[in-house]
Amino acid sequence: MAQQASGQGWTVEVTDQPLDIAKYTGLVTDPAAGAISSFIGTTRNNFQGKAVLRLEYEAYLPMAVAKLQELCQQLHSKWQITHVAMAHRTGVVDVCAASVVIAVSSPHRKASLEATHWAIDELKATVPIWKKEFFEDGSTWKENEESRRLLQQQLEGQQQQQQQQSQQ
Repeated sequence: MAQQASGQGWTVEVTDQPLDIAKYTGLVTDPAAGAISSFIGTTRNNFQGKAVLRLEYEAYLPMAVAKLQELCQQLHSKWQITHVAMAHRTGVVDVCAASVVIAVSSPHRKASLEATHWAIDELKATVPIWKKEFFEDGSTWKENEESRRLLQQQLEGQQQQQQQQSQQ
């Protein structure tokens, strides 16, 4: 099952099919762009000394696609970029296979590099896609450090707000 959306300068997709990296870099290719930066997240064969057999991803598709759209819009407002394409797999993702692709084009390299770095961190922290790791001795759902960081920042912000209100 796949769900995708696109607009002026962006394309997003969440799919259970293998990700075609050339497709996403092709979507951001533009004569006005002097740089294309990409991030390709793949399944590695180990984690904390354990052999990883595969990953499985689940997503709440409508919300995941909407959140990816929102990230694309934020990228366009934060950096001078030409196009952005983001795709994430669901279902089984074997070792060495891509689970996420982000491609960003811009007139100059700095914007596309910074935007790509920001995009993967924000995607992992905010998009409702969950990862289950399968090891030789069992499996576990994985919490993203980025999600934990975002929740901590929100909690700290709420605490600061409460302190300010109590001082008034």
